Amino acid sequence: MYHAIVFLPLIGFLIAGLFGRLIGARGSEIVTTSLLFVSAALSWVAFTQVGFGHGTTRVQVASWIASGELQVDWAFRIDTLTAVMLVVVNTVSSLVHLYSIGYMHEDPHRPRFFAYLSLFTFAMLMLVTSDNLVQMFFGWEGVGLASYLLIGFWYQKPSANAAAMKAFIVNRVGDFGFSLGIFLVFVLFGSVTYDGIFPRAGELVSQSFHFLGHDWNALTLTCLLLFMGAMGKSAQFLLHTWLPDAMEGPTPVSALIHAATMVTAGVFMVARLSPIFEYAPAALTVVVVIGATTAFFAATVGLVQNDIKRVIAYSTCSQLGYMFVALGVGNYGAGIFHLFTHAFFKALLFLGAGSVIHAMHHEQDMRNMGGLRKHIPLTAAAMTIGTLALTGFPGFAGYFSKDAIIESAYASVEHGGFASSYAFVLLVLAACMTSFYSWRLYFMTFEGAPRWGHGHGHDTHGHDDHAHAAHGHDDHAHDDHGHGHGHDHTPHESPWVMLLPLAVLSLGAVAAGYVFKEYFIGHDFEHFWKSALFMGKENHILHTMHEVPAWVMASPFVAMVIGFLLAYWMYVSRPDIPGRLAAANPALYQFLLNKWYFDEIYDFLFVRPAKWLGRFLWKKGDGFVIDGFGPDGVSARVVDVTNRVVRLQTGYLYHYAFAMLIGVAGLVTWYLVTRG
Repeated sequence: MYHAIVFLPLIGFLIAGLFGRLIGARGSEIVTTSLLFVSAALSWVAFTQVGFGHGTTRVQVASWIASGELQVDWAFRIDTLTAVMLVVVNTVSSLVHLYSIGYMHEDPHRPRFFAYLSLFTFAMLMLVTSDNLVQMFFGWEGVGLASYLLIGFWYQKPSANAAAMKAFIVNRVGDFGFSLGIFLVFVLFGSVTYDGIFPRAGELVSQSFHFLGHDWNALTLTCLLLFMGAMGKSAQFLLHTWLPDAMEGPTPVSALIHAATMVTAGVFMVARLSPIFEYAPAALTVVVVIGATTAFFAATVGLVQNDIKRVIAYSTCSQLGYMFVALGVGNYGAGIFHLFTHAFFKALLFLGAGSVIHAMHHEQDMRNMGGLRKHIPLTAAAMTIGTLALTGFPGFAGYFSKDAIIESAYASVEHGGFASSYAFVLLVLAACMTSFYSWRLYFMTFEGAPRWGHGHGHDTHGHDDHAHAAHGHDDHAHDDHGHGHGHDHTPHESPWVMLLPLAVLSLGAVAAGYVFKEYFIGHDFEHFWKSALFMGKENHILHTMHEVPAWVMASPFVAMVIGFLLAYWMYVSRPDIPGRLAAANPALYQFLLNKWYFDEIYDFLFVRPAKWLGRFLWKKGDGFVIDGFGPDGVSARVVDVTNRVVRLQTGYLYHYAFAMLIGVAGLVTWYLVTRG
């Protein structure tokens, strides 16, 4: 069964990738989507068996690397954490595949698109089922490759190419730290398998390691290097810049990246390695601070974005910060719980946004929307459910998982000190801003007077989403909605193949929190998780989080209500207020609109110096020295010398024997002289 769960998406990738032209776009869609649904169904079976039955299972696939002490098998580690991730990855991916049949129906390159989706899913499955760090790294780099291919799917669009390269390069920074962390694990433990690492972690608590001229606590250094990888993959503060630009890919790709695959990899990795992180409190403090900063920073930027997908992208960045705070304070169950619930409502919001874009003929600017609830009521209902879940409305999925993280941050103040206090304050502020920008998105899109008539947003190439599949790749393939033929520009509801995934995800966004809360953060935690998540003897966070004062428990709800009321006042009651506020505070507005100027800072610090160095080596090194120095350049002189040396190669054996004899005579002479 586990072989099927992991390898069916790979089979779909190979069929669509190699035989896509033979079986056609329809055949590629059906094959890849069907295999994903089978894999998803089997994942739920595995979830019930593992979570509610036996504990850890190891499934050997093949021997892989045997080099001295380094012994690496290709094997699956099946426990509750694996089962939860299998459910998340395959459920969301199968629904994204189904949704893409409708969303991408005009694109002439669908076989390639569906092949990439299945490859992305397979790489993530390899990551979450890994039995060792080397196999995890294989899946880790696999999702990086697949994200590059999917973000840059419309490769004839320069901005898509730039976004794909940016995601790839920024992730290399994090992955460099991650690979160093894996090397250090092998140096310390003599193994990269989890079974060889976890039982011995406690033995190395006081061991030091000399690195960069300083003696570090070995486990703290290991965890910091590993977390550097998580910062890149999960778009944490300082390495977050790639995530909003990833919106250049098709909307289903955004849903898959943000809800189930790439960005959750870092959260999964820290949870999987909880037996190491639990013995490195200093590293966990860094995780808390970075997570809280990310949650706050991304929420502030989300307040002023006008692209519907970018608002949701910054929301993802912010919610990932929440997950890392939970991990950092030692409540690994709450972190994975939020990952689990977030997958449903964030996929719902992204696919709902795609449905809006589909209805609006590829318009993404919310300033050109409004009044859409009457035209696309089913999409509006799905987006309402997603918004309620994201903002933490009581009873919805986000309420149970997000509130648990905020309570955990407060409960850990006694042990965590300033970092936990810092996290609690920033998470509550982020909850208020999350509610504001989420309802701002809803009101600007679905309520008020329509702003899409009279030439608004029918051919906005600055914001188009999948229209450029026609314009960029195949100018003669087809004409998109509203790009000719005198089509009606009135917004229209999406086809059932796009609405069905929204319905399923809506159910998850409503019920996932209530149904599973006891297993992730309640009384059934120990029985459900068994040995999948490690919590030290001094870690009582599961107990203390339920004993926080009433005002702490109420704070996320109050923050949510304040955010909602502000959004209603500014975008329904008094829609003139936002413009006046922006005009009154131009510096602050531009600061947030330009994402705290991180792109500009990185461009100044890293991009321009790198370009200058490259240009210098090209002009002065290649152009002046190699090609231009002397009469004809160094390269010409090298060619002349080479031509003369070649003449010594006569092809006669006795010439070579004579040269060897001279060499032997010279060697003997040198030996006799030096010995004498």
